[in-house]
Amino acid sequence: MHRGPREASRSLSIIVAAPLMRRGPRPRRAGRCVMNAHLPQDAIEQIMDVMIDQLDRQGTTSYRARPIKRRGRRSKVEIEFIKTTIKRVLATDESPMTVRQVFYRLVSIGVIEKTEAEYKSTVCRLLTDMRRNGDIPFSWIADNTRWMRKPTTYSNLEQAVRETAQFYRRRLWDEQGVYVEVWLEKDALSGVLYPITAQYDVPLMVTRGYPSLSFLHSAAEGILEEDKPTFLYYIGDHDPAGVHIPQKVESDLREMAAGAEIHFERIAVNIDQIEEWDLPTRPTKKTDTRSKTFKGDSVEADAIPPDDLRALVEEAITQHIDKEVLRSTTVAEKSERELLRAWAEQLEVRP
Repeated sequence: MHRGPREASRSLSIIVAAPLMRRGPRPRRAGRCVMNAHLPQDAIEQIMDVMIDQLDRQGTTSYRARPIKRRGRRSKVEIEFIKTTIKRVLATDESPMTVRQVFYRLVSIGVIEKTEAEYKSTVCRLLTDMRRNGDIPFSWIADNTRWMRKPTTYSNLEQAVRETAQFYRRRLWDEQGVYVEVWLEKDALSGVLYPITAQYDVPLMVTRGYPSLSFLHSAAEGILEEDKPTFLYYIGDHDPAGVHIPQKVESDLREMAAGAEIHFERIAVNIDQIEEWDLPTRPTKKTDTRSKTFKGDSVEADAIPPDDLRALVEEAITQHIDKEVLRSTTVAEKSERELLRAWAEQLEVRP
């Protein structure tokens, strides 16, 4: 029976992923791939090309991989297969990704089971080894949960002016008719979204769960200072806490910034996205008292492919940008940056 490209790639994905979970000796059979035998690296990469191509064409998987129970330790061939998959996923212009996002992509493809044991013992361990061994760049994995505190200093005035010229940005929203912020529940995802928010000079407000009262008060003061219609876009998990947090944030901001025109919208994770993108779920924690009014399984924001998550944020931001005002701001910024560079050159040749 003839199969089209989509059906063929779907079948191949399931057939290839299934042996990764199996252990124990099997007799060799003509025409069958035995995972205990050695597979050439180029063969593994060809298989992964088909699987990743399927993801690229459809935006996500078109099927839910069957949960396959793994017994015993994986062979070296199986580990190499998973590492090759990781590299292919990260190399599809989706990096940086969080470790959790890599985990969910492997689950969607059907390479690993959706368990915390697989997350910690397989994904976390392999990503650590692959970065230490130079198999993947450190920059491909985002981690904004830890940082260094140090004042910015310079060796001399010329260096200070040069760096100012290099990083100088005009405030994009000064001449725009509205003000925009992106709010994010999970700090781990900030490295994934920051390239987009930074590009458009939009504050990325990371709550790290429920935000403190001081953080909310500071945000409310900033909204009042802008004195223009404010659009806040929120991204968080679909679980009891993740649904309640933005409700609390919106309520407190409206109270603290009384009189301000605030438009608050949750852009992820939403129920329609879970269904449309077939996002991986996890059991809802019954220990959370809010679970009594929450229906269904939970979904983490990390389950959304990074490119889709960035696209959601970019679309939310750019709909408010006046392109003509943006053009004039960009021209002025370029001119002022050249003035700073010229000043730096004068300082360099000064006796």
